[in-house]
Amino acid sequence: YPTLVTNPSSLFIQAMYLTTAEPENQTAEPCNCSIEVFKHDVFPATYLGIFILGLVGNVVSLFVFVRMCKKWTSINMYMMNLLISDLMFVCSLPFRVVYYMMDSHWVFGDIACRLISYVFYINMYCSIYFLMVLSIMRYLAIVKPYKYVKLQNSKSAKLVCIVVWLFVALASIPLLTSGSEDYKGKTKCLELGTKEIRILIGMNYMVAFLGFVVPFAIISFCYFHVVKNLLKSKDTQRNKQSFRKSTALVIIVISIFLICFLPYHVVRTLFLEAERQASLHCESCDYINGMRKAAVLTLCLAASNSCLDPLLFCFVGENFRLWWRK
Repeated sequence: YPTLVTNPSSLFIQAMYLTTAEPENQTAEPCNCSIEVFKHDVFPATYLGIFILGLVGNVVSLFVFVRMCKKWTSINMYMMNLLISDLMFVCSLPFRVVYYMMDSHWVFGDIACRLISYVFYINMYCSIYFLMVLSIMRYLAIVKPYKYVKLQNSKSAKLVCIVVWLFVALASIPLLTSGSEDYKGKTKCLELGTKEIRILIGMNYMVAFLGFVVPFAIISFCYFHVVKNLLKSKDTQRNKQSFRKSTALVIIVISIFLICFLPYHVVRTLFLEAERQASLHCESCDYINGMRKAAVLTLCLAASNSCLDPLLFCFVGENFRLWWRK
């Protein structure tokens, strides 16, 4: 595989980007373990399925929002931004499908190559942070309603949305420095080398902590107190409705984290460690190929979050339920 990023200033790219790229070996005996066939079998079909489901789900959700949204509350704004993030990623998937169907040959130009990688991580980490913000708002609505009322306005929501987009977009800028490269008669994209593996491992822990562990800890804290508070409340019709709505939000958000984001971040860490071992001493291809295949599968799971997010609109969004009844 080509080493597309070798500049130390761009190491943040490689730490964020979990790929199945097989780095150049640093020993006298290279570890020639390839899973090209496996990638070409899995990626196109999976990305195509995610594209169809994600496009339909998010377009329907967008239609409902436009038709039914009469007041832009903070919750509606956060869900709309989550929807926009998913649509950005879904629209980038056909490029990935074509790339792998053409035997890992990129035909869309260098700028498109840079943007496709950039969009993937903007989608994933914007989704994580907007899910965290929605969870905090649900916590305030149930546990601290007076603070919730103060924050339930479009101005504060706009500020939060801007901060989330800017933070993720600026943190992902190094991805734009990695473009396409000619390699053995083909133009490669979405492939990254990992020569500085020790630095990458350290950077990976930092990204995983800020991008997954902290948001998931906050979400878990919020939902623990939400459920605890609702179970203590009186058995009124209003509380029953609030309990059902909050329970749906808890189940959907936790499921998205456990299905899409947790396996990805865990395998990315193990994958980098496996690559470090392979760069030092190559004994067998069984383990390294197993980790590379696991990286492919968890990358597909991470991409599938764009299909699961519309469930929030179906089960939690008031606009969607009102439109469905009509």
